[in-house]
Amino acid sequence: MNDLTTIKGLLFDLDGVLYVGPTAIKGAVGAVQKIRASGMPCRFITNTSTLSLTSLQQKMAALGFAIDRTEIISAPQATLLYLQRQDAPVCRLLLADDVKKDFAALPQSDTGANHIVVGDIGNAWSYELLNGIFNSLMQGAKLIAIHKNRFWQTEAGLQMDIGGFIDGLEYASGAKAMIIGKPSADFFQIALADMGLQAHEAAIIGDDIDVDIGGGQQVGLTGILAQTGKYRQSYAQASTITPDVLIGSVTDLPGLLGS
Repeated sequence: MNDLTTIKGLLFDLDGVLYVGPTAIKGAVGAVQKIRASGMPCRFITNTSTLSLTSLQQKMAALGFAIDRTEIISAPQATLLYLQRQDAPVCRLLLADDVKKDFAALPQSDTGANHIVVGDIGNAWSYELLNGIFNSLMQGAKLIAIHKNRFWQTEAGLQMDIGGFIDGLEYASGAKAMIIGKPSADFFQIALADMGLQAHEAAIIGDDIDVDIGGGQQVGLTGILAQTGKYRQSYAQASTITPDVLIGSVTDLPGLLGS
């Protein structure tokens, strides 16, 4: 186990580390309070694409986490920032209605889009929808994926995530998706720059050995794998990625940090 007492900043994954669905993980609120009380800068990063930034902060507040919205860095917000920097983007947004609110100022079209933005849309997937996206890609539209996660943890168990749909669209069209959220190096760098730290000075705590730990380690972060949320021992042991630190849950973190 690596010594965490030299860590100067933390990146927290949200779903699976601090909460699962509408329920906070036992002891997570107190653990975050202890770490923040020590003066350590924290950012709360997520690939979640079903909640707007306002709704995400409200959810965390309702669960007991007193976190300012400026400390939350979501993949949809990083996507919005990217699109605002493009020349005349016209978007087709495959996003939850709540998240679409954050993109309201961007020109949108279902048939003439030059950027296809794919996030979590629940049961709305259909062959007709996939084929429409495929044809837009064949006409030159750019495919942007909020993330490419394989699966995630819900209260009812594991659930397939959008990564399989992204793979299928890439295979059929020959287009390569631009992945905005974790494990994109750019996404981690946004969070690090916001804290004013270098990668070797910070750690990420997550429940996904591929996206959180593997992605974080690739940019130089210390990877702390929590055995909560989507964590499965057999899956982690079969991975080529080795976490720097393995903990039972986020409640173990303050003691390891000396908080």
